[in-house]
Amino acid sequence: MAGENEASNLIADLRTALTEFKGFLDENVPVIRPAINAIASLIPQINELLDKLVELMNSLKAEVQRLDVSNIPGLDQVSEFTGQVTTLLETTRALLPAQEGAINEVLSVAGVVGGLPELNEAKAEIIALIDAISAHLNSLKSGGGSGGSHGGSGHEHG
Repeated sequence: MAGENEASNLIADLRTALTEFKGFLDENVPVIRPAINAIASLIPQINELLDKLVELMNSLKAEVQRLDVSNIPGLDQVSEFTGQVTTLLETTRALLPAQEGAINEVLSVAGVVGGLPELNEAKAEIIALIDAISAHLNSLKSGGGSGGSHGGSGHEHG
């Protein structure tokens, strides 16, 4: 069963990590923003750190968007097949101890393939989480970033 859950765990772990980080930012951006502005006056590179995080979020989003399995005919049946393979191999593992390495390799691939349908289901949620996190990170940049802060810079015209 470990192999069957590998891809699902990857998708679930990514969703969980993004959800927790977004939740942290949702709660703490009002506290973090002034602290980052103060830190930026001492260490201006903090904005570079935020830029790098946003770049990484954009790369992650592009990678998730690139993974499109929605048009693969028979995907559900292939996923069910890999589930059956996993059950069979888990059952025979005790009878074939010398084949442990080969069994683990097959279980690993079966887990990735078996998790593909879940990827499609989670894709929109993961992209939305990435977008929300990127917006939070951009809002933290000192100097207003891309104008998303509502702190009033004194340069606005009415």
